[in-house]
Amino acid sequence: QVQLIESGGGLVQAEGSLRLSCTAPARTLSGYSLGWFRQAPGKEREFVAAMSGGGTNVADSVKGRFTMSRDNDKNAVYLQMNSLKPEDTAVYYCAARPWYARSTKSEDYIYWGQGTQVTVSS
Repeated sequence: QVQLIESGGGLVQAEGSLRLSCTAPARTLSGYSLGWFRQAPGKEREFVAAMSGGGTNVADSVKGRFTMSRDNDKNAVYLQMNSLKPEDTAVYYCAARPWYARSTKSEDYIYWGQGTQVTVSS
């Protein structure tokens, strides 16, 4: 079992920035591929970014604005979000899967955090 804890969400004006963090207090994330997903009210959960030892994928809707990174020493993964737009408003989730290959599909992930709310005002 891997417990994931997200933090860093909040309310920000359009064009602002936020950095989300995801940590696993009781288990190393080494060997896991990780992803960020988001879900807006009334919409399905959608892929944002994913990372493994082989590289990173970023959704077209956030490419050039969002960056995913990882700090193995801190056992944490981050989502730096710049130039935020109102349509980025959603609950953001961190997810992990115990395989090397990263995935853009939510059903491929085993472990999920509780989510952190990001609200972008216009």
